[in-house]
Amino acid sequence: MASTAAVPFWRAAGMTYITYSNICANLVRNCLKEPHRAESLAREKVHFSLSKWADGKAQKPVLRSDAPAV
Repeated sequence: MASTAAVPFWRAAGMTYITYSNICANLVRNCLKEPHRAESLAREKVHFSLSKWADGKAQKPVLRSDAPAV
């Protein structure tokens, strides 16, 4: 049964909520004045580890540090 509820505009535009949220966050960061802008851009970096799995066991993790494209 199809729902007749209103669809959020980000979903209607073909985006996920994470994509919409990232676009909004970038807009806010770009509107800040210095030195707050530089501080917020420095916090935007992402740190994570990536592990491949083989035979049901995790291999040695690879540490990554990525900054999103502006």
